[in-house]
Amino acid sequence: MAFYGSLKNENVYPRGCQVPGQAGWIAHRLLRLRAMLNGQITSKRRPNSLIIGSWNIRHFDGGRKRLHESYHYIAEIIDHFDVCAVQEVKDLEAVEKLMRLLGPNWDYFVNDSSGAGRGNHERMAFLYNRNTVRFRNLIGELVLPKDALPNDEQLARTPFFAAFQAGWFKFTLCSAHIVFKEEDGRPLREDEIGAVASILADRAKDTGDVQIFLGDMNIDKREDASFKALTDNGFEVPDIGPTSLGGTKHYDQIAFAGPSHVSHMLGHGVIKWQEAVFREDEVADYEQVAMDIRETPNTGKPYSNWAREYTSWRTHEMSDHLPVWIELEVDYSNNYLAGITALD
Repeated sequence: MAFYGSLKNENVYPRGCQVPGQAGWIAHRLLRLRAMLNGQITSKRRPNSLIIGSWNIRHFDGGRKRLHESYHYIAEIIDHFDVCAVQEVKDLEAVEKLMRLLGPNWDYFVNDSSGAGRGNHERMAFLYNRNTVRFRNLIGELVLPKDALPNDEQLARTPFFAAFQAGWFKFTLCSAHIVFKEEDGRPLREDEIGAVASILADRAKDTGDVQIFLGDMNIDKREDASFKALTDNGFEVPDIGPTSLGGTKHYDQIAFAGPSHVSHMLGHGVIKWQEAVFREDEVADYEQVAMDIRETPNTGKPYSNWAREYTSWRTHEMSDHLPVWIELEVDYSNNYLAGITALD
C-alpha cells in the first residue's frame, strides 16, 4: 500500500484536521478515497487478477507545483493498480516524489521528452508494482513506417511501449497521447490512432502476445471516426465511460488485441476522484490556499472569482482527466491442466 509515514512530519504537515494541508485533513480524505477505491476495485477484484490503469495527469508537474496533499491522493489511486500508464509527465522530480509515496515495491520507466511544438515537452511513464508484475526487458518508442501518416509525419508525442508479465499473462502496453488540436494538412486523431493500432494489431498476430493500446486518445464520442480506428483494427474496447470531469468526453481508452483466450476481461471503470477529494463542497476551504499561492496556472495573475475558478484550479492539483482501469484474468492453470488430461 501507499506510504503514509510522512504525514507525521510536522514540518511539512501541521497537526490538525480543520484546514487543507494539515495531516488530519489529508488523512480524512485519504480514508474517503480509499473507501471509494475499495468499493470499486479492491472488494470486487478476483484473486490473481491484473489491474491495468491509465491516467493523463495534467502537466505533471510542469506548471504551478502541486500541493503536498495532492501527491498523496494521486499515489493512493495508482496504488490500487498493478501497472499504470501515465501521460503528460513534465518533471522527473515529480515522478520521483510520487514513487517515494508508492514505496519500494514500485518501479517505473520514463521515455524521452517529446520536444517543443505539438509535443509540448511531454514524457510518458509506466509505473508498476513488482510484487505482481514483471518487466520482460522490452521497452521502446514506436516509430511509424514511411507513409503511415500524411506527409510522412510521426506522431506529435511518440507512443511509448513496454512488455510485462503477470502470472501466466504476457502483454505489451503501448501508451499514447493523441493530438488534441487538429490542423489542416496535419494528421488527424483518427490518423494517429489508426496508424498505431494497425502496427500493434500486426504485432499481436506475429507474437501471440496481447497488445494493449491505452492512454489519452482525445476521443470525444465512441461514435467518432477516431474510435472506429480502434475497432476497425480488431481492438476490443470496453465501454469505460466518459473520462472528462464534465462527464461528456471519452478521451481516455484502454483497448486490447490478441488471442482472445488470454485476454479475459473481468471488470473496468473510471475513478471519479472529485467525489472524494477536492470536492465541490470544499470550494471555500481551499480559497485561502489558492490566495496564498497568488497565481493561476495559466496567467500568473491572482484569482479574481474563486468560486468560478475552483473547478479549473483543482485540475492542476489532480487532473482534468479521470483515471481509467481494466481487470484481466492472468491465471490459466486450470485450463492448462485440463488440456493435459485431455491427452489421455
